[in-house]
Amino acid sequence: GEMDLPPRPELFDFHGISMTHCFTDNWENIQNFQAKQDDILIATYPKAGTTWVSYMLDLLYFGQTFPERQISTSIYQTVPFLEINVPFMDSGVVLANKLDTSPRLIKTHFPVQFVPKSFWEQNCRVVYVARNAKDNVVSFFHFDRMNKVVFGSWYDHVNGWWKKKQTHSKVHYMFYEDLIEDAGQELDKLCHFLDMSPSVETKTWILDRAQFHNMKNNTMVNHSVVPVMDFEISHFMRKGKVGDWKNHFTVAQNEMFDEDYKMKMTDSTLQFRTEI
Repeated sequence: GEMDLPPRPELFDFHGISMTHCFTDNWENIQNFQAKQDDILIATYPKAGTTWVSYMLDLLYFGQTFPERQISTSIYQTVPFLEINVPFMDSGVVLANKLDTSPRLIKTHFPVQFVPKSFWEQNCRVVYVARNAKDNVVSFFHFDRMNKVVFGSWYDHVNGWWKKKQTHSKVHYMFYEDLIEDAGQELDKLCHFLDMSPSVETKTWILDRAQFHNMKNNTMVNHSVVPVMDFEISHFMRKGKVGDWKNHFTVAQNEMFDEDYKMKMTDSTLQFRTEI
């Protein structure tokens, strides 16, 4: 339970966003990162389905051509986390620069304004995954920390990326709830976005491997092999459900949350489902 969690790293204000040092200490190198045209950036707010989509993309591109990758290499290396920088491990930038695959799959939790500019200059494809606020926050911390969590406010994150999608044709915006409801349809949309047309067999194989319970039990995906367990990785895969927030929110908390939500979610074109 709560007692086994490592101490939470200290939060501080960084360019208006609450951050911890392990995501800002390598700032120069992160900002100067040189993207390549075929890089695919996987962007999410923490605990919104990052690993799931990363794994689907990894299987889509390399599952059949490099089957040994699935057994020998953790997703921590195959899909480096760009901004991470912790002692005794290669930084995300170093890991990303070591990738010799084409495309390179790179993950970030940055709000859109922190993304290194070469990703936009190279017109890279970005896959953004958003998860409804109630479940996202239950999965991340507890809801009273909603407005002071690493990578800033959920509202700013999902809205910032949604706005970017309107001006940048290569942003594919996905919803976690849609993935839970119909992963096959979401995989099809993803393939369409990536101009890929895998066989029905391949897609079935990917969907089977990327089922939540299979990922949870796969040591290469569930982050159990990662030597540093930070806030984001502790109890990494909990449930993978929609609507679990109902088991955590009191009625009063839910009402407060809804009030706050109405005030902060002013863009009516961005709609979330809190149950399916």
